[in-house]
Amino acid sequence: MRPARAGYNDIMSDAYGQLLDATIQHLEDLKSRGVRHVAVSPETLHALAQPAKSQISNLKSQIEKPVAPASAVKSSTQSAIRNPRPAIPTPVAEQEALLALPGETVPVSAPLDPQTKAAASAALRERALACVKCPHLASSRKNVVFGVGSIDAQLMFVGEAPGADEDEQGEPFVGKAGQLLTKIIQATGLQRADVYIANILKCRPDTPGQSAGNRKPTGDEMATCIPYLHEQIDLIRPKVIVALGATAVEGLLGKTIGITKLRGTWKTYRGTPLMPTYHPAYLLRNQAMSEKRKVWEDMLAVMDKLGMPVSQKQRNYFLKA
Repeated sequence: MRPARAGYNDIMSDAYGQLLDATIQHLEDLKSRGVRHVAVSPETLHALAQPAKSQISNLKSQIEKPVAPASAVKSSTQSAIRNPRPAIPTPVAEQEALLALPGETVPVSAPLDPQTKAAASAALRERALACVKCPHLASSRKNVVFGVGSIDAQLMFVGEAPGADEDEQGEPFVGKAGQLLTKIIQATGLQRADVYIANILKCRPDTPGQSAGNRKPTGDEMATCIPYLHEQIDLIRPKVIVALGATAVEGLLGKTIGITKLRGTWKTYRGTPLMPTYHPAYLLRNQAMSEKRKVWEDMLAVMDKLGMPVSQKQRNYFLKA
């Protein structure tokens, strides 16, 4: 039987064990609800890596107080998930972000200084380049297609997966669809270097037995890879995200009513306004003026959301004479 006055190490052991049990149970609950991954931002990793002297000091001062039961810890954690509090730049706020569900508002920590942000982005890139979580993709790829553009961008474009050209060059949207995307970006008054472009899947989906063509990434492949995208979003902190095509929208938002009905309507992803629109490849297949206009109307909405100036000439693009 444990003595009435437990030592510091015993308190640490009990508290850790109970918190671990509660956390595991909560993650099991998330798993049963279909959640496959919990994103961890670079800020969170940085916060967790810091010495916890103040936390240890507080724990020492609480030695004579009973440790909260695991059920209470779990209840408190679930409450924080369902009702996120305003963010505070402390390790506590960072740890709450660990359990945020995909698509939910994530508590925002204090912005990183430029040097730390650049270092975190470079470290994330190195991890992605070395990733072999999907052995069949890692063995068939030529390059990991991480992302390109400004890490301070206000506008971020997200596609589904690299194609053959992207796999060859290691950069997203460089083929014919990418060239059209660049023209769309330039039509807004921005340059490709001003925005950030990424895909949910960082490797080209393998095409065994095919010499050409692409295939749609599977749900499991996207779920495995999307934590990298979450970290990119959390680092860049764009003011608007544009989801390009039905598969990208499905990977971000789950099953939807379809891109035809969904495009042009604002959604929210990880606390950021998200605009679904057609993939540029769709416009290459269907070059009707009416379809081009739909995509352009979506971009006009994005420009308005960002507070960008819109000329009358821009507003009239792709309208019938």
